[in-house]
Amino acid sequence: MLIIRKYALLIVKGMCMGAADVVPGVSGGTIALITGIYRELVDSLKSIDMQAIRQLLRLDFRKFWAHINGSFLLFVFSGILISVFSLARLLKWLLLDHPVYIWSFFFGLIIASAILVLRTVKKWKLVEYLALLLGIVSMVILTRFSPAETSEAYWFVFISGAIAICAMILPGISGAFILLILGKYQFILTAVSELNIEVLLVFGLGVITGLISFSRLLSYLLNSYYRLTIAVLAGFIIGSLNKIWPWKETISSRLNSHGETVPLLQKNILPWKYSVLTGSDPQLTGALLFVFSGILIVILLDQLGKKKV
Repeated sequence: MLIIRKYALLIVKGMCMGAADVVPGVSGGTIALITGIYRELVDSLKSIDMQAIRQLLRLDFRKFWAHINGSFLLFVFSGILISVFSLARLLKWLLLDHPVYIWSFFFGLIIASAILVLRTVKKWKLVEYLALLLGIVSMVILTRFSPAETSEAYWFVFISGAIAICAMILPGISGAFILLILGKYQFILTAVSELNIEVLLVFGLGVITGLISFSRLLSYLLNSYYRLTIAVLAGFIIGSLNKIWPWKETISSRLNSHGETVPLLQKNILPWKYSVLTGSDPQLTGALLFVFSGILIVILLDQLGKKKV
């Protein structure tokens, strides 16, 4: 019974990560951090090395599975995949038809996440404060980039997957947002919705390549410079709020590869200006409820993370 509960919790945490990874501006790495599986996730990914490959080639599956912490990775990534494939269409609809509510929910989620991550640094010195500031400024600059129109060739889909997954396992940096900057967010979301196997396989190979290579660097930083690394990551999370602000004015638009009009450049505005400039209801009461809902979810996830798995 305990082993079933353990793996069920891992699937739930993976599903929360997957839900976050689908949305531009929200990071699955943040969810992993607040649910207490981040360190084990990074170390497990790092263990996929030459030794693991040799064990696999020798068909020594038991040693290979133990070496890479296979059961942990299997259930976490099963949860991520369940969430991505089940929520892709729902989130696509919410982002198009109810943007204020969905961004408000994630705004609350990110605020609470930043506070929890900052609490993990028990002792702050000047260098940690500077690292926090560097993370905030870097993310604000990154979120001001405009989405690009890029190639749909398989080589670029592969590269996009490798780059995006590096962001997905970093708290605060959204892999979906990186895909947005690379001009591949809608393309991949459509591929998931329509089960375009060829595109998903190429993208998946890029994801695996980026995941295995980048996890080594991240594991080294966490083991050698923990407080400094966490301070930078917390800065990334805080800086990402610039992207998630619910009320935006669209400065310019573009046609995507499917002939749909999508925002190209947007500017954050206050709720009462939103009403004047867009002629739409800012939905302030509902937005605040969704902000508090996001905060509550993070508190619940934090409690879930304190449970042993």
